[in-house]
Amino acid sequence: MPRPAAFFALTPSDLTTLQDWLRKSTLRQSLAERASILLLLAEGLTPKAVSNQLQITPPTVFKWRKRYLEAGIEGLKDLPRSGQPLKLGPEKINEILTLTTQRVPQEATHWSLRLMAKYARVSTWQVQRVWAAADLKPHRLKTFKISNDPHFADKVVDVVGLYLNPPDKALVLSVDEKTQIQALDRTQPMLPLRPGQIERRTHDYKRHGTASLYAAFDIMTGQVIGRITQRHRAREFLAFLQQIDRTTPTGLDLHVILDNSSTHKTAAIKQWLEKHPRFKLHFTPTSASWLNAVEGWFAQLERRALYRGAFTSVADLKAAIRQFIEAHNEHSAKPFKWSKTAEAIISSVHKANLSATINKLTN
Repeated sequence: MPRPAAFFALTPSDLTTLQDWLRKSTLRQSLAERASILLLLAEGLTPKAVSNQLQITPPTVFKWRKRYLEAGIEGLKDLPRSGQPLKLGPEKINEILTLTTQRVPQEATHWSLRLMAKYARVSTWQVQRVWAAADLKPHRLKTFKISNDPHFADKVVDVVGLYLNPPDKALVLSVDEKTQIQALDRTQPMLPLRPGQIERRTHDYKRHGTASLYAAFDIMTGQVIGRITQRHRAREFLAFLQQIDRTTPTGLDLHVILDNSSTHKTAAIKQWLEKHPRFKLHFTPTSASWLNAVEGWFAQLERRALYRGAFTSVADLKAAIRQFIEAHNEHSAKPFKWSKTAEAIISSVHKANLSATINKLTN
């Protein structure tokens, strides 16, 4: 004969409380399960019958029956977990922020979640919460260089003015050269993409030579004029200017934004420009390539056509670049939009200069 179920009873107030729990739509599932266990036991069901009905294991039934008998309704709640407290006090938060911004760990050049958790004696989850609230990202690094051009403000106003208010009956062309583009081929064939497997390639490669690309980016249309050369001297730049002259409407002035490379300022270039007055050069400040719109297009070229490309020769590389330019002009070209004013840029640079000076004096 099976043993009869051990007597189990709920007090009237506990019975009412547990029934009220089950009526709540916001009650956690774990508490609803525990309340159901006790209510079924109080109806006279055996632990085995309760486990079958609720589809849980018998030890779970015995656990919560025991917890109720020892601590009542309060025994159904989760016990405090071991480890670090969930909430950090102001002192601990300030300690984490101070370590992050003013100290460097002995084991590394920058902080990681694990290192900070070790030094501050908290959990990685707590460090993550503090960093997120303070918008701190120690794992990231951004390069910068503050321009020391004595005519920085004047050049910024000039270039940004062209972006925000292009002159009538003129083209504004952002011009630069991407030099020493390598024709790289992998030592073994690439393994293609397939379900469950990313595309793979060997880490080593073969060099097949280099090429340079001159590009003129029309900010009004996004169209690009390109010229691929083996070298990047003044004569190649002059040939590119001549190509621009041939391929643009003769009745339009050409405002050319470019950097301060010495190849842009030779005597031969100046003589040619004197004979072609529709060309008007606008130089960006030194160390301010980010002000040249064509740099964004170069980034697209690198990301979409060069980085994952495999080129068996320089001719193969040149063909890929030409194909990208043609595809861009036909499908992807769109007007360039510049939103930041010259005043905002100059103010940001002044703040960066001040910050760098203060940091130098205090270290």
